[in-house]
Amino acid sequence: MAARIIDGKAIAADVRSKVAAEVKRLTTRHGLTPGLAVVLAGNNPASESYVGSKAKATKEAGMNSFDYRLPDSVSQAELLALVKKLNTDPVVHGILVQLPLPKQVDAQIVLDAIDPVKDVDGFHPVNAGWLASGLPALAPCTPLGCIILAKTVYPSLAGLEAVVIGRSNIVGKPMAQLLLAENATVTITHSKTRDLPTVCRRADLLVAAVGRPEMVRGDWIKPGATVIDVGINRVPGTDGKSRLVGDVAFAEAVSIAGAITPVPGGVGPMTIACLMVNTVRAACAIAGLPAPSV
Repeated sequence: MAARIIDGKAIAADVRSKVAAEVKRLTTRHGLTPGLAVVLAGNNPASESYVGSKAKATKEAGMNSFDYRLPDSVSQAELLALVKKLNTDPVVHGILVQLPLPKQVDAQIVLDAIDPVKDVDGFHPVNAGWLASGLPALAPCTPLGCIILAKTVYPSLAGLEAVVIGRSNIVGKPMAQLLLAENATVTITHSKTRDLPTVCRRADLLVAAVGRPEMVRGDWIKPGATVIDVGINRVPGTDGKSRLVGDVAFAEAVSIAGAITPVPGGVGPMTIACLMVNTVRAACAIAGLPAPSV
C-alpha cells in the first residue's frame, strides 16, 4: 500500500489564509499592519526567485512588503547600516536578509546585527538560545513548517521516536529543539553517525535535511513511518533536463512509509507560509499584543 502524500501546497495555503485573517483582525482592531523587509544583495537567480515569492505572499496576506535590492559589490558596512535602520523603523516588524551574501560580507555578523524581535528567519543566536531553553522564540521557518506537516499525520508528537538527519543551524538543530518541545524522543544524526540506516529504521518520524540527493533509501525507513523530506537537490534527468529530488529516494520510500512529503510540493511551500506566521508573531510581540492564534 502506497504512503499518504502530505500535500505541502494545500497545507501552506491553509496556513497563509489563517495568517491573512489574523492580519485583517490586527489591522481592523488595532490599526496594526505587519511589515516584512527583505534584503537581497547580488543577483543570485535562485535568491531572486525566492525573494519574489516572499514578497507576493506578504502582499497576499495583507501585510506591508519592503524590498531592498543591493548590488553584488555592497560593503559589509553598508549592509549593517541598512539593518540598523530597519531595526528602528516602526513599520517594519520582520527583517530577512537573504542568504547567501556576497563573498566580501560576513553573513554571521549581519545576521547578529538584526534585532532578535524582528528576526523572522530565527537565525539570531538569541532566538537559537531561547529555542534551546524552551522559551518563546522566533524559530527558523523550515523546521517550523516540518512540525506543522507532521501534525497533519499525528494528532500529537508526544512519545514518538523522531530521527533528524542533519545538524545545521538552519534546519537540523532547531528541528530537534522543536521536536523536543513537542515531547518527542529525538535522535539527531550526522556524517559521523555509525550505521545510519539502522538508526533511521527506529524512527516513527524521520526528517531528512542533509542536502544529498536521494541518500535515504527505502530500506532505511520503518514500515508505516512518516517521512519529512527537507532536501531540494537538482540532478540531471534522463531527458537531458535537470529535475528536483529530495534527500529521500521517493520511489523506494513511498511503498514503505505511512506518509511522506513530495519534492517539490512538500516542505518548500511551508517555509514561506511560516515566514508569514513569524512576521505576524513578531508584529504582535513588538506591539505588546497577545500572541496570534495562527
